Amino acid sequence: MTARAGDGASPGSELTIGIDIGGTSVRASVVDARGRQLDTLRTATPPTAESLEHCLHRLVTELRDRWAVAAVGLAIAGFLTPDRRTVRFSPHLAWREAPVPETMTRRLGLPVFAEHDANSAALAELHFGAAAGGHNTLVLSIGTGIGAGMIMDGRLYRGSFGVAPEFGHLTVVPDGRPCSCGKRGCWERYCSGTALVDTVLELLASHDYPRSVLAAESEADPGSLTGRRVAAAAADGDPAALAAYEDMARWLGYGLGMIADVFDPDLIVLAGGVGAASSLFLDDAREHYAAAVTGSGHRRLARIRGTQLGEAAGTIGAAEVARQGLAMQVAGSQ
Repeated sequence: MTARAGDGASPGSELTIGIDIGGTSVRASVVDARGRQLDTLRTATPPTAESLEHCLHRLVTELRDRWAVAAVGLAIAGFLTPDRRTVRFSPHLAWREAPVPETMTRRLGLPVFAEHDANSAALAELHFGAAAGGHNTLVLSIGTGIGAGMIMDGRLYRGSFGVAPEFGHLTVVPDGRPCSCGKRGCWERYCSGTALVDTVLELLASHDYPRSVLAAESEADPGSLTGRRVAAAAADGDPAALAAYEDMARWLGYGLGMIADVFDPDLIVLAGGVGAASSLFLDDAREHYAAAVTGSGHRRLARIRGTQLGEAAGTIGAAEVARQGLAMQVAGSQ
């Protein structure tokens, strides 16, 4: 029987809360040990550290009123220290050198654990989704920006200082589009939800799309366009939206070719909000990747799959981080 509030959460409880904290939205879910989401809340990402922590407290409190949970996991879009106790920096969030797990543990009275959001998605896909069976796997989370999780020989790779890999901020266009990280021409500025919007606006400024609904909408209110709106328009056959996805597929294939030259994965999984719409661009991206990789035609290429978990990968992975962290605490106390 599933635990409800009042049943008494214990270190052995199967239920944890996973919270995926992105640059655009915060999504919190109660997740069981099989990776199934039982309850989900979603809200816009607050602009300040204080308001973001208040938001997390509110979401967890609301879910705890309905479910008996044992711990909370945070999937954070930013750099964490190797012990994952401090958020050093995030291009899209307000935390700077912030001991977020400790702060939220005090506020909630529950153990709180943190992980990079892309690593969380990678863990979810490894345990419950499309990365199962992969040996050296890249999980590329494409949403507001690009996050990446690398699984090497079946284990998550974080690098020497806990920040690997930051593929989204590889420079692909010198002096290109400005990025919130402070650089210009980063890969995620051409291959992400926000990049889709910028590409649509550039295309509309330089080309005539008389049958495009997005053209009319952007003329009325340029700020109304979002990555989700572009995805919906592309699914409806909007020519400007489809052209933007063609451009993104080109950049995705180009970037994957670079990564394959370094990492040589056998499996690539596309996750995140944009990755969940991979049917709009995956075939084109495969072709661009095959052409971009060094030694094209004379080497084996990685399989490229769309996510099995969709946008839920971050929350499911964060809940798994909480479950594993709690188990380590219990083992350490015995």
